[in-house]
Amino acid sequence: MNTHLLLDRTHLAKRFPERPFPIRHRLQDHPLFSLPRLVDLSRQLERDKIEYSSGDLSPDQSPDDIPKIDLSVEETIRQIENCHAWMVIKNVESDPEYRRFLEGILREAHDQALTAGKKPEPVSDIRGFVFVSSANSVTPFHVDAEHNLFVQVHGDKFMHIFENEDRALVSEEAMEISPSKHRNQHYEASFEDRAKVFAMREGDGVFLPYMWPHWVRTGDRYSVSVAITWKTPSVERLNKIRFMNGFLRRVGIPQAAPDVRPRLDGLKVAAFDALQALVEPLRRSERSRRFIRQILFGRKANYYYEA
Repeated sequence: MNTHLLLDRTHLAKRFPERPFPIRHRLQDHPLFSLPRLVDLSRQLERDKIEYSSGDLSPDQSPDDIPKIDLSVEETIRQIENCHAWMVIKNVESDPEYRRFLEGILREAHDQALTAGKKPEPVSDIRGFVFVSSANSVTPFHVDAEHNLFVQVHGDKFMHIFENEDRALVSEEAMEISPSKHRNQHYEASFEDRAKVFAMREGDGVFLPYMWPHWVRTGDRYSVSVAITWKTPSVERLNKIRFMNGFLRRVGIPQAAPDVRPRLDGLKVAAFDALQALVEPLRRSERSRRFIRQILFGRKANYYYEA
């Protein structure tokens, strides 16, 4: 069987899964990420699985001032070389073919980590996100609440990554999770002195750990990239606490960061699990997901419908 991932054993031994490091891969000609195949995929997915806008953004882009584009999803993908757009196709694992691909990649990563002397935590919540971007477009400064093997399939991309424990960059409050919060974080040009820039073209990539701040820009060609993400038991626990902290702050009860009050953290995890058990059966259709987000978190929770 062909190996798609080429992970450096030294990087795995010294940096995985706590710190970013460059990776190599053999996915640049994979048929699942050709533009025609992505058009087909976009037709299958529900509308809340696709977010797109103009790519003419800045690292400090205000969520309220993101310029839109007057194209359909399919037209945007077909015209990506010229329309100066940015798009993410979310949760591609809902398609069985993409699901098998993602699971295969993570099996390779797991096996290579074991060879390097690591024993990774169990994997859960495997997801895939495909980014289709025009030349010279920007994804603003943000954090992601999962581990990420990010691979560059077509074009050039530059990921500016910042230390995740520097709360002068992203505060604990800003790391709280809520559907009503846009992912864009506060950014200042002075932050850039603390960035490490990973330059990628076809065959390159980067491992991006949980909650490491970053922003991304493309080069002079259109770009297709894939984020292969997963969670572990420790990540799931932190996310549950940060979700409950975000919810409680919204109703006027701000909370301490995770692990400051362990007993209270345990109650938050239990409350999250109970809430999820109630809500999850109602989220099976796009209409009900949109309704629940709006009732619980307000209209802004559905911001990505605007294009």
